Amino acid sequence: MKIAIAGIATESCTFSSLPTRLEDFRVHREEDPEFLMDYPSLVGYPDVTFVPLLRARAMPGGPVERTAYDALKGELVERLQAGGPWDGVFLDMHGAMNVAGMDDAEGDWYAAVRNTVGEDCLISASYDLHGNISARIVHNLDMLTAFRTAPHVDYMETRARAIEMLVRCLREGVRPVMRWVPVPVILPGERTSTEWEPGQSIYSQIPEIITQTGVLDASMLVGYVWADEPRTTASAIAVAADVTAADQASQWLAQLYWEARGQFNFGVPTYEPDACIEQAMQAADRPVFISDSGDNPTAGGVGDVPYMLGRMLALKVPDAVYASIPDAAAMDVIRAAGVGQTVTLSLGGKLDPVNGQPLTVTGQVLTLLEGDNPQAVVKVDGVRVIVTQRRKPFHYEADFQAVGIEPTQHALVVVKIGYLVPDLKRMARTALLALSPGAVNQDIVRLPYQRLTRPIYPLDPDATL
Repeated sequence: MKIAIAGIATESCTFSSLPTRLEDFRVHREEDPEFLMDYPSLVGYPDVTFVPLLRARAMPGGPVERTAYDALKGELVERLQAGGPWDGVFLDMHGAMNVAGMDDAEGDWYAAVRNTVGEDCLISASYDLHGNISARIVHNLDMLTAFRTAPHVDYMETRARAIEMLVRCLREGVRPVMRWVPVPVILPGERTSTEWEPGQSIYSQIPEIITQTGVLDASMLVGYVWADEPRTTASAIAVAADVTAADQASQWLAQLYWEARGQFNFGVPTYEPDACIEQAMQAADRPVFISDSGDNPTAGGVGDVPYMLGRMLALKVPDAVYASIPDAAAMDVIRAAGVGQTVTLSLGGKLDPVNGQPLTVTGQVLTLLEGDNPQAVVKVDGVRVIVTQRRKPFHYEADFQAVGIEPTQHALVVVKIGYLVPDLKRMARTALLALSPGAVNQDIVRLPYQRLTRPIYPLDPDATL
C-alpha cells in the first residue's frame, strides 16, 4: 500500500492589503528529513509506504499571489505523476486559503490532485476548524476531519485521525461517503472557542455523535469569517460507509451549532481600546494581557497597525510590553544606532495604510537580536516596544525571553492576537480583548462584505437553516 503526503496551508484574509508570496511559504519536499517528523502516527503502519511529496505552509495574511499558488500546485502534480500509481493521498491542509482572482482555492487544489491520481485513489484531508467548505471540495475528497479545539491543541491528533481513517478504508475496501451541511453562520474564532460555552459543549458531543450514528468521523467547522467569498460559512461534515449514518450525524451536528448561534460571545471582557487600557491600569491582578485583536497576524491581519501602541503612549501607561510591530525600515535605524542609543522611529502603517498610519516615537534601544528574523526592543516612555524585521507572532514565554523580556514582571502586555493561546493564558492574571482596528476587525457586521451567500447570521438575523 502506497500513500502520498502533501498539502498547502494558510489562512487568507481578503480584507488584507498584504499579499502572500511564494517566499512567504515554508516548503517541505520529499528530500527534507524533517517532513515526516510532524506525523509520528505513521510508525503504527509498518505495512504502508508513506511518501512525502510537497507541503507548503505560510503564516496567515492576504490572498496568495496566483503565480505562487500555480507554482506549488504544478510541482505537486508533477511529483504525483512521477511517483504514481497511488492507493491513497493524505493532504495536510488548513482550509481557508484564498488565491487572488480565484474562489475556493482548496477546491481547485483537490480537483488537480483528483485529476492526477484518478477516481480509484482515496483522498483524505485534515483541516483547521476555521476552514471553509464547498461542494467542489466534498466532490473531490473522500474524507475529511477537522480540529476539535480552539486554541488548536489537537492538530497532531487530527492528522493522525485523517491518516487512520484513510488506511482503514483502504484495508477494508470501503469507499466512504461524505455529507456536508452548510450552516449559515459566520462568527470569529474569538467568539467560538471550545474553551467556553457554547463551543465547549458542542465539540464535547462529537465523540458521542460518532458512536451513536456509527460514522467514521464527524467535524464541526466554524469557518473563516474574514474571507469574502461565497463558500464562507460554518459547516458540519460526516464521513461514513453508510449514507444514512452520514446524513444523520452531519444534520445532528449542524442543528446543535445552529441552535447555539445566538449564545456565542467573547470569552474574556471586551472593550474599545482606550477602555481596555484603562481597565488594565486599574486591575489588581497583574500582569494584564490585552489582545490587539483587529490586527492579529495569526488570523490574517497585517500586523503593523500601531493604533494600540499610540493609545498606550497617549494614556501614559507606566509599565508595559507591546508585542510586536514588523518594520524593516525601523530595524535598519535601530541596527545603525546600536544598543543603548536613542532612536526616533516611524513605526508601522507601511504594510496596512488603510487601517493605520506610521507612528513617530523616540526611545532607547534595549535589545538587538540578529538572526533569521531580527528583533529589537525599544523603550518608549513606559512601554517596551518589540520591533521585528518581518511579521512574527508572540505566542510563547520564550518568544519574549529571547529579546530579554520576562512578561510576568510587567504590569501590562499587549499582544497582537485574538483569544490567548495556552502559554499566554498561563501567564495572564487578567485577560482583556480590545476591539482594535485592522483587517481582522472583530466587528464583522460592519465589514464590507460583497460576495457572501446570503442570508447568513449575524449579518442577517432572520437567516434560517
